Amino acid sequence: MRLPSPSPRARYLGAVLASAAALLGGCGRNEAAGPPPAPPQVGTVTLAPERAALTTVLPGRTSPYLVSEVRPQVNGLLLARRFEEGGDVRAGELLYQIDPAPYEAAVERAAAALAMAEANVPAARSRAERLRGLAETGAVGEQAADDAEAALAQAEAAVAEARAALAAARIQLSYTPIRAPISGRTGRSSVTPGALVTAYQPVPLVTVQQLDPIYVDVQQSSAELLRLRKASSAGQLARDDQSARRVRLLLEDGTPYAHEGTLEFRDVTVAPATGAVTLRLVFPNPDHVLLPGMFVRAVVEEGVDEQAILVPQEAVARDPRGNAYALVVGADGKAESREVEVDRAIGHRWRVTRGLAAGDRVIVDGLLAVRSGMPVTAVEASPAPADGEPRE
Repeated sequence: MRLPSPSPRARYLGAVLASAAALLGGCGRNEAAGPPPAPPQVGTVTLAPERAALTTVLPGRTSPYLVSEVRPQVNGLLLARRFEEGGDVRAGELLYQIDPAPYEAAVERAAAALAMAEANVPAARSRAERLRGLAETGAVGEQAADDAEAALAQAEAAVAEARAALAAARIQLSYTPIRAPISGRTGRSSVTPGALVTAYQPVPLVTVQQLDPIYVDVQQSSAELLRLRKASSAGQLARDDQSARRVRLLLEDGTPYAHEGTLEFRDVTVAPATGAVTLRLVFPNPDHVLLPGMFVRAVVEEGVDEQAILVPQEAVARDPRGNAYALVVGADGKAESREVEVDRAIGHRWRVTRGLAAGDRVIVDGLLAVRSGMPVTAVEASPAPADGEPRE
């Protein structure tokens, strides 16, 4: 019996299936015959403990070293101003001149009153001595002698009072030239010649500020202060009093300030509104680059970690949950993921406090081609570059 011949469609499908089977068979034979792929090559850095100075950047503002609000101490007409606004003055330099004529007259009047009082003393003394002698012989009564001695005491008291009035008048006269109480830079004058000023008026005539040196007041959180004390007491940080007192400064535009300052003191009170403690720093300011009220950032040394583990920043990544991790080459030559805890950046590296130890080989190059558990070929990477420079 003769079978029916297959249709053209069936013959086409059979040919396609046969070709696919031949291709799959050929690919299987080629894979089986070829060598396995080589493990990817990665660059590693072998960790070793290092000595690292730990610093923190604290925001703050500048304030003058000395401030003097100059006010008149007597009433009078202002005759002249003897300084340039915004210029430097020295302590004792004349700033303003108040009309001295009324006070000169007061000095002369007080001097005349003193002379009059002194002129009465000799006669009163002679009368008291004479009556005392007569009273001893019984020629006059005791009451007359006592009255003469009282008159002498009153005359001497009048001299003392006139002398004090003369001294007060001279002091008032000495206040008519208004002099700079401190050396520094003057601000804007609030009065001009011809103005009438009053003693101890609420508005100062001018403010003088000493800007060299200058204070920088920065804020440090009380929580950070407690953390540092715990780390220091636990022996994790070593503190050198001399180096801890040295402070560097970053200006408002981020550029470093040319001069190094010192830590003057740390306040003993925590501000309730901010929970921060004020640190007062002193910086030399010979060029007057720092002006009062300027925003700056101070780089304060917290301590020194003698056994710090520092890892290049490119070696640390974060998983989708935000946890930091690094890939290391294990003893079996396979990549291994380690969850790490980083404390801060020191230059171009992270300071790692947990997860890595000395001797670990951390992968820094070829991370995109590696997964945890893959065998790798480890090659020591180039030495660490200087801070801020990229790794080659």
